[in-house]
Amino acid sequence: MEPLTLQKAVIAAVHSINKDQATTDIRTVDQIKDLSMANRRLQAVLLGVFASIALLLAGIGIYGVISYSVAQRTHEIGIRAALGADEARLMGLILRRGVLLAVIGLVVGVTGSLGLTRLMESLLFGVGARDPLTMTLVAVVLALVAVLACYVPARRATKIDPLLALRI
Repeated sequence: MEPLTLQKAVIAAVHSINKDQATTDIRTVDQIKDLSMANRRLQAVLLGVFASIALLLAGIGIYGVISYSVAQRTHEIGIRAALGADEARLMGLILRRGVLLAVIGLVVGVTGSLGLTRLMESLLFGVGARDPLTMTLVAVVLALVAVLACYVPARRATKIDPLLALRI
């Protein structure tokens, strides 16, 4: 049974005891709990939205840096391809650099996040600020985004025509 369906009966019972008692703001415990948590819920949603935007911007930034690096190294990649480097080696050459930068970024990021745990503890419910599972999951997601952002320019680098690259 819905608790608020008893509202008229409760008001009648209260007024039968004391007619001057105010009965205007009747809420269930769940409604009171929801109202008290609304501010924290908004903070958590905003934090999630900003984190998603940051992840997207990080992926775009990594993609841009690696694409620029590939464009600058087109001549070198063409020479390597002309000398017999296969697609796997060329892709590994590009991916290695991007993954190294991503690993350095992850180490700096995890170190920074461990330093900011006191600030974040007030926003977390049911998870510790230094939860190893959460830290690992976030690091894996960031690493996957970095590898994906590096993969696209690396794949394009493997398709460079050696003759065209040597003319540049």
